[in-house]
Order: sequence, then C-alpha cells, then structure tokens
Amino acid sequence: MPKVLIMVENGVEDTEFLYPYYRLQEEGYQVDIVAPKAKETYVGKHGVPIKANLSPEEVNIGEYEALVIPGGIAPDRMRINKGLVRIVKEAHEKGKVIAAICHGPQMLIEADILRGRKATCWKSVITDLKNAGAIFIDAPVVVDEKLVTSRFPADLPKFCREIIKLLKT
Repeated sequence: MPKVLIMVENGVEDTEFLYPYYRLQEEGYQVDIVAPKAKETYVGKHGVPIKANLSPEEVNIGEYEALVIPGGIAPDRMRINKGLVRIVKEAHEKGKVIAAICHGPQMLIEADILRGRKATCWKSVITDLKNAGAIFIDAPVVVDEKLVTSRFPADLPKFCREIIKLLKT
C-alpha cells in the first residue's frame, strides 16, 4: 500500500489535517502522522486530538509518495524542529509531492525550497513567501511541478484533488 506522510504539532488547523487524512485513505493510501515526538497526542486549534505515530528520526521519506503540511499555528512551531525541516528538504530532493495549506508554506520557507516557485498561502504569510523568493499567486490552489499550495480550509476540496491528481501521474 502506498504511503503519505502528514506533519502535525499543537495548534494545527483541524480541518486542514482531517480532510486530507481521510481523503487520502479513501484513495488507498496509508497515512502516517509525524510530529516532534512519536506516540504523543497533539491538539488541533479547535480541540481535535491527533496521535502521532512517528517522530522525525523514524521517518524514511523514501517510503512515502507525498508529504502534507496543514496550517494553523502548528507550522510556526514545526519550523523550529530541525528533524521536521529535514523531512521537507529530503522530500523535495527526492521529488516527492509536497502539499502545504494556509500557514503550511512556512515549512517550505524554512526548508528554502520556494525560490522561483509559484505558490499561495494564508494572507499573513504572503510577505514571508515573497521574501523567500516565491512567486505569490492568490488562487485556491497553485501547482508548480510537484508542489501544491492552498490558502485556507475552503480550498481543501481543490487542494486534495490536485494532490491526488499528482499522485496518480
């Protein structure tokens, strides 16, 4: 069974975690959850408990088809974790599908993989995205090769549709 990895931390936007988590399972993917500590429960912005099954040190990104980074305030916390940032860099180096929504592109900025790339994000991250060398596009979903970005929860159907489309090519 092909696998997808989703990153979480406390304060993750619950819907931006839950929608891809279940939608990708519907498509036949095993979805693993990575967070700073394995077997710990992280709490979403709206109170949804999410138990991580992997720590960054346990992840071999080569085993995964894609990496999904939900938003909320979690990416601000995740970007100071060197292991989580390493996963993003390795996913990019190995040509994996990388999907980030809302504040999720903060992890792409931290991994320094946006220079010259088209992307979108939550409005408070736009200046950071541009300063990281990205070409900001205000659209529900932006696909640049294997990089998928979206702005906020209302974009989730289009976000997941594009992730799945890339996974099937």
